Amino acid sequence: MTDIVPTEKRSEMMARIRGKDTKPEMRVRKALFAGGYRYRLHRKDLPGTPDIVLPGRRVAIFVNGCFWHGHSGCSLAKVPGTRTEFWREKFESNRQRDRVAAEALRVAGWRVLVVWECFIRRCKTEDALMQPLTHWIESSSPLGELRSAV
Repeated sequence: MTDIVPTEKRSEMMARIRGKDTKPEMRVRKALFAGGYRYRLHRKDLPGTPDIVLPGRRVAIFVNGCFWHGHSGCSLAKVPGTRTEFWREKFESNRQRDRVAAEALRVAGWRVLVVWECFIRRCKTEDALMQPLTHWIESSSPLGELRSAV
């Protein structure tokens, strides 16, 4: 299967994809702030550069896009029909990088939460998003994941 979009146009489209301040990330930040949590963004001094950090609680939050992080079993994480081997390798290296970063944070004494794009989309209100976030933050769980039911 060949790409229906010319190479130059595809390159331009891919270059516009943002790595931070995405809509899902902004929704999580807004919910946390409304819930009274204060945070820092994109701490480069921490493994994996977490999207959101609650320093006083030693909580690192990653807001993962289902496509880019190859979310297993998620309808938003389909492998493109062209260059499938490239994409499979790309998603696997992204998942491996995520695992390494989460483990390094955990070893350093941080609690790690992954919030998936599919979960954020499913939450239609700020409160629907805030309740599970608060529940996990206030727990003592070292690792957490908020995802839609498969």
